[in-house]
Amino acid sequence: MTARLKILGYVLAAIGLAFLVAGGVAYVKAQDGYDSLQAFSEAQNVTLTYNEDGQLTDRGETEGAEAILKLLKEDWKYPVVESDLDPDDPLVNTATEYMYQMATVGYHVLHGSQTVVLDEAVEYNGQTFEPGAYEFAVDGRYWTDFDRMHPIEGQARELAWTGTVHGLFGELGVGTVTHSALQLALALAGLFAGIGATLVLAGGGLVWAGHGRRKEEPEAPGAGTARPQPEPVGAGA
Repeated sequence: MTARLKILGYVLAAIGLAFLVAGGVAYVKAQDGYDSLQAFSEAQNVTLTYNEDGQLTDRGETEGAEAILKLLKEDWKYPVVESDLDPDDPLVNTATEYMYQMATVGYHVLHGSQTVVLDEAVEYNGQTFEPGAYEFAVDGRYWTDFDRMHPIEGQARELAWTGTVHGLFGELGVGTVTHSALQLALALAGLFAGIGATLVLAGGGLVWAGHGRRKEEPEAPGAGTARPQPEPVGAGA
């Protein structure tokens, strides 16, 4: 029995060591990813703005930052991590900061207006639009919310949701996903290490138990007492 316990202990310890190695590799890879993301963020040098009280601002106003956070939390349903918005570290290098920057771009597009100029009269759905300049409010429209065939609205869509805006959305989205994936990798590294340590401890405990001295088994009742032997037939005759 003790030999089996020791064998099982060695097997569990070996599996635990494999988990510890996997956790270490995952941790190193996650740290490499963090270093790369940090270097990329520093190269871009995009920072958030805060006032002297440590409050987020947009174009110098806290109201603008609050509106952007409202868009991010309520409309986009993003789980903002408040600790990521650190005035002592304004560099955009966390998932929340990337998403806030994306929301900043989106907010100004959604609440802006575009000037569309027609060089000649255009008729659309029975309405004639004379040559001239038209101010068109985006009014919360995303790319797919515009009538692209409309002579004013169609051009306003191209002016509002430019290739640059789409490119910024894509780049900031990659930053968000990258940081989130690195957090997941770090969590998995911790999970692997925890499982490995538990298995090594359990395996070591089984080996230790197997090396313990076995207690002497108690003797059965009457053990060691000579049983009387029957006398031979004819004895004493």
